[in-house]
Amino acid sequence: MTIEQILAVSGGVASTGALLDRGVGERAIERSIGDGRILRVRRGVLALPDAPPEFIRAVGAGARLTCVSAAVHYGLWRVRPAIGVHVSRPTRSADGCINHRVVTVPPHSRLPLVGLADVLVHVLQCRPADESVPMVECALRRGDTVAAFLESRLTGRRNGRARAALASVDLTGESAIEVVARLLLRGAGLEVRSQVRIAGVGRVDFLVEECLVVEIDGAAFHSDRQALRRDRKRNNMTVIGGYIVLRFCYEDVMFQPDDVLAMVFTALGRRPVR
Repeated sequence: MTIEQILAVSGGVASTGALLDRGVGERAIERSIGDGRILRVRRGVLALPDAPPEFIRAVGAGARLTCVSAAVHYGLWRVRPAIGVHVSRPTRSADGCINHRVVTVPPHSRLPLVGLADVLVHVLQCRPADESVPMVECALRRGDTVAAFLESRLTGRRNGRARAALASVDLTGESAIEVVARLLLRGAGLEVRSQVRIAGVGRVDFLVEECLVVEIDGAAFHSDRQALRRDRKRNNMTVIGGYIVLRFCYEDVMFQPDDVLAMVFTALGRRPVR
């Protein structure tokens, strides 16, 4: 393999020592740097020109990415961009990074990432439930791990919040925003059933208090005229069936949750919650 190929399978970045261990000679490394095919981003760290900056940051710190910084590379659901660079460096902190020291499973086989189970544990410990629960639900729905395994890594009083977030994972969400909406509605004390099939209508996102249908519209909502007509018919059949219907989009749930709840309670007639 060429130097570029070795770097490519490692995420575009590697330590000089790792290349030397793969049989790449120092003269070949210097030639590739001189030709501009690879970059020396700092002493002991080499990268392709288009390597992800967060990979360069992690390898340069002698660490691996984890938590929300690793989520995108594992294809986990996210509701907002990662803030800061989250790494795992067991020995000491990495300058300018948020460090999650403890790891319990083997790292990614090629990329500078901790293992997926550790990513999920770190997310549960670090981020609020509206960020962590969608990621965990995504991984569990794919069969990447199981809740019991994660729970076994969340012992002790300090992990109480993380265990509570894990307990709210029920595998009914079909997207990140649906999971956030479910947490919002249940957090308000409402009885909520997800992915309920209604005769003549089909499956709806949420049935709240057995009388209110709440649908969450994604970015591809009403992609064409036929889809719009089909959705209008479905909406009408829901009303004919005796249900109240409310529809919300990503921006409503993420940026105006209080307004969403106000509309839900108004639609419910302000009656006492069971």
